[in-house]
Amino acid sequence: MKIQYPRIVLHPGKETSLLRQHPWIFSGAIRSKEHGIVSGDVVWICDSKGNILGTGFYSDGSIAVRLLSFCETELNPSFWFQAMDQAISNREHWGLFNSQLNVYRLFYGEGDGIPGLVIDYYNGHVVLQLHHKGLLPYLNSICKALQERLQEKLKSIYFKSAALYPAADKAGVPADGLLFGDDLNPVWVNENNHRFLVDRVSGQKTGFFIDQRENRSLVQKYASGRNVLNAFSYTGGFSVYAAAGGAQSVCSIDISAAALETCKLNFNANALEQGTFIKADVFEVLKESVSQHNLIILDPPAFAKHRTSKHQAVTAYKRINSIALKHAPKNSLLFTFSCSGVVDRNLFYNTLVASAIEAKRNVQWVQMLMQGIDHPVSPCFPEGDYLKGLMIWIKD
Repeated sequence: MKIQYPRIVLHPGKETSLLRQHPWIFSGAIRSKEHGIVSGDVVWICDSKGNILGTGFYSDGSIAVRLLSFCETELNPSFWFQAMDQAISNREHWGLFNSQLNVYRLFYGEGDGIPGLVIDYYNGHVVLQLHHKGLLPYLNSICKALQERLQEKLKSIYFKSAALYPAADKAGVPADGLLFGDDLNPVWVNENNHRFLVDRVSGQKTGFFIDQRENRSLVQKYASGRNVLNAFSYTGGFSVYAAAGGAQSVCSIDISAAALETCKLNFNANALEQGTFIKADVFEVLKESVSQHNLIILDPPAFAKHRTSKHQAVTAYKRINSIALKHAPKNSLLFTFSCSGVVDRNLFYNTLVASAIEAKRNVQWVQMLMQGIDHPVSPCFPEGDYLKGLMIWIKD
């Protein structure tokens, strides 16, 4: 018997975004919904005439539906395998599966067609995050699809989603833990022939910031002979690349002592000796530190995760970049980033313009930067373009 999902009907004319294949439907677009629909339910989206336009997860909130398809779809095991197979095949096509690289994002939410599903791969060990409760009933199907597709390349699956949900919404969310395999130890990975230790359990996000891979390579390209400052260094991804690129010195600053200890291990594992490691609040030491370095990396945590914090985030980005631009030596390079989804690319760039004007320095935008190839962005979903960056030349 063909499965039937409850229906949500849109106001006339509100189907336009679906026809453009944008995967979000906002609550104001909904004319009616069947009785009994609750957050997390799979629903069919219909236009005002009752035609089914898509299948998605319902939520109580401003984003009412996140679409999984733009047609009538049944979420059976075949659906999940096809989604996983397509995403992994894309990464194989892009050349990510090679002897120099065993860490990448296997699945990136809306970019790969399943809102809320994030899967990262660390040398055979997968970290799985479900950012939407509608995915929870399909957790077993997702794991089986991973096992079937990856076969012997898969050693474990670690579920890490509990911290994604506020206390009031944790009901039904499983505790973090292994779903497959038995190894929870930190794992060594290889990224472009650089070794890094990844703690999937205690590390930030899924353990490592995979999205900066191409930008780390760019830093390596320009690091030779420079004194490098990596502010908000975490476990030293940029620091290792800079040192491997021939930097004269590399200073890593982070508030976390544990992250800096891992940074030291990463330097040792790559036989690099030009590192110094400082535990400090970057805001308190940035001015003095910048003046001693001529390649500066500013990759802070997200200053805003919600629209209500946007102004606060812009103020923080302007502050740290103004300090860097004002106090960096002549002929310095600044690599600066924002991973705040609510701060779009134009707003971030305009903030950097304001910082440059305030600093009264002669600067040039040399290169615009974004997330890696394993974080694809649909042109129909620009919100997926969350990592913004600029390489700036501070001429004099």
